[in-house]
Amino acid sequence: MKKKRNLKIPVLLLCVSALLLLASTVGSARAALTYYSENYAMEVTVSSIGVTLAENGKPVSYRNYLKDDWSDSGSGELLTDLIPAGERLIPGKTYPEALSITNSGAIDSYVRVLLYRSWQDSAGGKVTSLSPELIEFQLTEGSGWVVDEKASTPERTVLYYTKPLASQADTPALCEAVRISNDIYREVREEIVEETAEGKTIRTVYLHDGYYMSVEAEVDAVQTHNAEEAIKSAWGVDVTVEADGTLNIR
Repeated sequence: MKKKRNLKIPVLLLCVSALLLLASTVGSARAALTYYSENYAMEVTVSSIGVTLAENGKPVSYRNYLKDDWSDSGSGELLTDLIPAGERLIPGKTYPEALSITNSGAIDSYVRVLLYRSWQDSAGGKVTSLSPELIEFQLTEGSGWVVDEKASTPERTVLYYTKPLASQADTPALCEAVRISNDIYREVREEIVEETAEGKTIRTVYLHDGYYMSVEAEVDAVQTHNAEEAIKSAWGVDVTVEADGTLNIR
């Protein structure tokens, strides 16, 4: 008897970009593209499942499953055009950052995005002295995207597009802008520079000096066939699918 397998081919797009806070130039940027190995399968045609991540209307990274491999892939960087030339990143200022997904495959899919935010030092190490919540994304309301509050953390926001995404169709933007909160100016420490009989000379140091803002976006795609079981296995969440294909996250 032939064993029936359920097909899950999630697609992961990982884009990382770092900007030196309050500097006049863009700092180093890194990007990688990978995917999770298959652990859920269904006997359907998966010759061309794929997704593309777009930033402000421009494709950034993509991965398409063609002819039994992922050779049709490309990776890019987020936030590279965030700051106009000659300017510096200013806390409190809002910068356009519209992220959307295109179903670049040939079968209908459901998509999920994991949006990460953190701080790094000059060596690329994670900084925990600054809250990731100081990096603020302006999420788009009423667009079909919903936040999974139970799975989200201060560092990671998990969003599901609740409608089936047809081949070559685009989602609305899941977020519209990004900014550094003005509250970052409150993150300071005081150092004694000099101490004499007359008193102390104290210097105030901003904790963000020399640190980088890091943003990552991961995109997963799962076929719509047998969606409730596929999503449970692929993403570990319980959903119900309405008659029109809309997902209800439980």
